[in-house]
Amino acid sequence: MADIQQARAAKERLRTTLQGRSDVRGIGIARANGGYEIRVNVSRDGRHDLPGMVDGVDVQVRVVGTVRASA
Repeated sequence: MADIQQARAAKERLRTTLQGRSDVRGIGIARANGGYEIRVNVSRDGRHDLPGMVDGVDVQVRVVGTVRASA
């Protein structure tokens, strides 16, 4: 499992790669199995051409739907 420094570096690399994609709603880091992983939130279910791993850090995709600001 990746440590926090690896996860942060991989997250930034993935953020650059995914910049401008309309289906990506957010990219974050989460604890998983004694280490860290990257979580990518997407707006809709379907086939996503996202990598399963970036620089040795696992990538998990979560469908969150449309994100809207609340009052």
